[in-house]
Amino acid sequence: MSAVLNTASEDALVTVRRDDGIVTLTMNRGSQYNALSSAMMSALQVELDAIAADPQARVVVLAAAGKAFCAGHDLREMRAQPTMAFYQALFAQCSKLMLTIQRMPQPVIARVHGIATAAGCQLVAMCDLAVAVEEAKFAVSGVNLGLFCSTPSVALSRNLSRKEAFEMLVTGDFIDAAAALDKGLVNRVVPAAQLDAEVEGLARKILAKPSAAIAMGKGLFYRQLETGIEAAYQLAGQTMACNMMEDTAQEGVQAFIDKRPPSWKR
Repeated sequence: MSAVLNTASEDALVTVRRDDGIVTLTMNRGSQYNALSSAMMSALQVELDAIAADPQARVVVLAAAGKAFCAGHDLREMRAQPTMAFYQALFAQCSKLMLTIQRMPQPVIARVHGIATAAGCQLVAMCDLAVAVEEAKFAVSGVNLGLFCSTPSVALSRNLSRKEAFEMLVTGDFIDAAAALDKGLVNRVVPAAQLDAEVEGLARKILAKPSAAIAMGKGLFYRQLETGIEAAYQLAGQTMACNMMEDTAQEGVQAFIDKRPPSWKR
């Protein structure tokens, strides 16, 4: 199936491309390194909410135009409105966006090039999967400006070990893509020329699996991480029981018994 661009204007803050169940959202503020202004976050929120409710959308790719993935919050916007009410609303908006990525049923893959700093690094950490080019660099560098990256620390500390995350947070230093892979911030690192093919290959592997199983599994995966081990097993057991009642699981198990490929409805 050919890709269909669903955005009315190339000047939109977020462009949307749909291709056989894969929805690519591209942050389109390249001249500003795709900084997360309030307007940018609103545009992303609208698109993610729509995708979450769309059963035809199976996988989301979060990409970026220009030289960088995302340079974090729009500091000019933040400096122009120095009020507690504005800052509280801005960070609440950001937190809602980040939680939407985790709570939506579709897996979200970050397609990372250039830099991903502060809330941009948080965005990578909140995505379910991440593929980066070899030249990509990551940092939570707010501390260099006197602003500790508190909200990014929530996501970062759930991807890296505590000491690795804390070192990044208190030094503001960049790490390269190889270090990000080693620390668990990204899944794969590839040459720039192979980035799109690697992302598409990963997305299509997910597409080949039953959507109900993926959605149930993603929801359970994050819920159990936030609970104690006993409650986690209770959640997992109930989720697996519900999953096993799905026709796709019944067919998959029967196909294994019959030594044949499963015949799943897409």
